[in-house]
Amino acid sequence: MSGAAAGRRVLLYDATLREGAQAEGISFSASGKLRVARLLDAFGVDYVEGGFVSSNPKDEAFFRSLRDEPLARARLVAFGMTCRAGKNAARDPGLRALAACGAPAVALVGKAAAWQVRSVLRTTAKENLRLVRDSVDFLKQAGREVLFDAEHFFDGFAENPDAAIAVLAAALGAGADAAVLCDTNGGTLPDEIAAAVRTVRHTFPDARLGIHAHNDCGLALANTLRAIGEGAELAQATVNGYGERAGNADFCALLPVLALKLGREAACAASLPRLTALSREIDEAAGQRPDARRPFVGEGVFAHKAGLHVDGVGKAPKSFEQIDPAAVGNHRRVLVSELSGTGGVSLKAGELGYGFGKHSAAARDVLRRLSELEADGYAFEAADASFQLLVEKVLHRHRPFFTLEGFSVVVQKRSAGSPATTTATIKVRVGGQTELTAGEGVGPVDALNAALRKVLHRFYPAVDAVVLEDFNVRILDPETATGAETRVRIDSSDGTHHWGTVGVSANIIEASWQALVDSVEYKLLLDGAEAVGKKRKS
Repeated sequence: MSGAAAGRRVLLYDATLREGAQAEGISFSASGKLRVARLLDAFGVDYVEGGFVSSNPKDEAFFRSLRDEPLARARLVAFGMTCRAGKNAARDPGLRALAACGAPAVALVGKAAAWQVRSVLRTTAKENLRLVRDSVDFLKQAGREVLFDAEHFFDGFAENPDAAIAVLAAALGAGADAAVLCDTNGGTLPDEIAAAVRTVRHTFPDARLGIHAHNDCGLALANTLRAIGEGAELAQATVNGYGERAGNADFCALLPVLALKLGREAACAASLPRLTALSREIDEAAGQRPDARRPFVGEGVFAHKAGLHVDGVGKAPKSFEQIDPAAVGNHRRVLVSELSGTGGVSLKAGELGYGFGKHSAAARDVLRRLSELEADGYAFEAADASFQLLVEKVLHRHRPFFTLEGFSVVVQKRSAGSPATTTATIKVRVGGQTELTAGEGVGPVDALNAALRKVLHRFYPAVDAVVLEDFNVRILDPETATGAETRVRIDSSDGTHHWGTVGVSANIIEASWQALVDSVEYKLLLDGAEAVGKKRKS
């Protein structure tokens, strides 16, 4: 069967562990690499590229581990280069390592641009073709599947199409199982991609073609889709778009577009409902904070804030959602602000178990108070817990679990070389009892948190489960320098639930205290929320 007639199935090749690991700020640990490989295998990708076989001890150990305990279904790929100019492929250490590493497939990169051959390899076009042929042949003789990565192919095709095509002919003629066309600099436009792939497909009608696109122009996904539209059957991508410079085509956008928009078949399409979880697990392994605006899988891409949008999605989800969020394992969120209107406020309140309509006095009262607080610098989009406490207060349902009677914070630094120490003293009233205690921490907020936990523990042991996961500070009016209004957001968790709270003040410790109190009060409210929530919904 010819490549052009091979059907609608697209093979997905994940390069996160090699190309993704080359991104600034990303470094996978040895155990992290294995975890990522297993995640990708379980998700159902066709190929998992593991990295350079002999570039470092970590990658050597990675390939040894997977040789002993292979992936269940994905083909493991080792990455390497053609032999050096003037050298014999059979004696090249890099190629011998590729053949011996145990990976069933090899990604072999070779120069496909005439100017690269002249300027980087510093050799002739004839010698470059020999390097490609001999290197592919050596690996095929070793029983490996060879995917030839034609580096700088599109730049080379623009400069000298015949020379670029000749490199592909050398690789395919020597037995390469696929020719992967690389937009290495990420500067090729979609129409140029399409024209080049069309020519290659016409020239090699029986070959399996692949596409490897970089995102320097923000076109990696578009270029990958254009190449597939012109007959490429293998798409290289990275989870979350990690990669050199601006990154590569994002697997988390490519798969849903192929499966949900274009109706193309892919082995891992059945795993789409786990796509958001995969994205976040890979972020965690890479030590990256998830991008809320990442297409399909970002926390914010099914979030609605403007009143018109919230009202529309409440009546007909497809009015402002291109797909059902559950199709990719995501979920809808309603954000509240002064832009939300009473409709947005009532929908958000409904999510929290409050049953008042958008035309009710309660909706108007909550919106009025929300607008007042936002005018003072509060923002509740990422502070659902503070919003719920606001609703409780406006509806006169709020029961304070404790009352602050005062606190003090002392920071001491005894010498230039000594660390600063912080002590917070806090006095609160719980019921009819007044408690005074102190806590120490690495800074004022940490010390206040320690003191508050200590004083509340006897009355509310549940506060011990609360962990502060993130602490975010934003200066609202920097022109006032050190007197600027400050907004503090705290993200908290009890191991099961996650919530955000907010505080605002010209005093950063006061703003932190507000967010800290909301965090603890929300946990105490949450402990009784299940029974209360059922009553509210009835």
